[in-house]
Amino acid sequence: MNSAGSQNEIETRMGLTYATHDSVALGGDLYLPKGAGPFPALVGIHGGGWVQGARNALQYWGPWLASRGVAVFSVSYRLAKTGQKTFPHAVQDVLAAIQFARGNAKDWRIDPARIGLFGHSAGGNIGALAALAGRSPVFANGYPNDPFASVSTEVKLFAGIYGVYDVLEMWHKYNLRHPGQNNIEKFLGASPQENRQLYFDASPISYATFANNKVAVHLSVGTEDDLVDRRANTDAFALALNQAGFFVRTTILQGGPHYWGSDPIDEPNSFSGFLAPRLMRFLQEKL
Repeated sequence: MNSAGSQNEIETRMGLTYATHDSVALGGDLYLPKGAGPFPALVGIHGGGWVQGARNALQYWGPWLASRGVAVFSVSYRLAKTGQKTFPHAVQDVLAAIQFARGNAKDWRIDPARIGLFGHSAGGNIGALAALAGRSPVFANGYPNDPFASVSTEVKLFAGIYGVYDVLEMWHKYNLRHPGQNNIEKFLGASPQENRQLYFDASPISYATFANNKVAVHLSVGTEDDLVDRRANTDAFALALNQAGFFVRTTILQGGPHYWGSDPIDEPNSFSGFLAPRLMRFLQEKL
């Protein structure tokens, strides 16, 4: 990987369809380093509370990472609506994106053995589930007719920005702040009072086990996050991962709120700019 670069040194392929699930075409934008490769790659997963958001949230991260030798495939996934849950569907969408990237590794000049996940907020939840639990019965083999359905979904690492790693805790927070507008409940299709097992299955912290500890993890969050409780999510997840023998690194941003992950990286004093070199060092070591 290069430690520096410019957007002139990258190739973009926008609007690729990586899978069609239940008649929904799923797209992705590819940011590729120029050169012979093979390069490591990240599948990028935007945030938006499981109900909104778009893959162009990674419009700065994609070129920044690609110009430094890391390909990025920023993907869309199915969003939840009232009465239309997308669990485990959104996780299965991301698993299909991993398979698509690995299946196209030769054409994309990426190394199929060096693929990771990079998720923000709700995308951190989905990405952590795909990274740690992709082979569990809850998520595996959801779409056997996908063109690359037989390809491995394993990844080397997960990098999360202010992710939701305990969905029951987040359900309570939504319930207090927005009664009757609970995004977790839309995503999962049931309240915890109806189905507590569902909340266990949808929480990445549930998969912080010895069996899964080959995946390296980087977690970043601001000290003033006003949406996702840092201690109950990032801090608790990092502790559980450490206890299970994972390689874990954290970047804590002093004064950082929520929603900064899609800010320009080269903006003076931006939180994204503070994270970027630290994330890059993690990628250089573990991807």
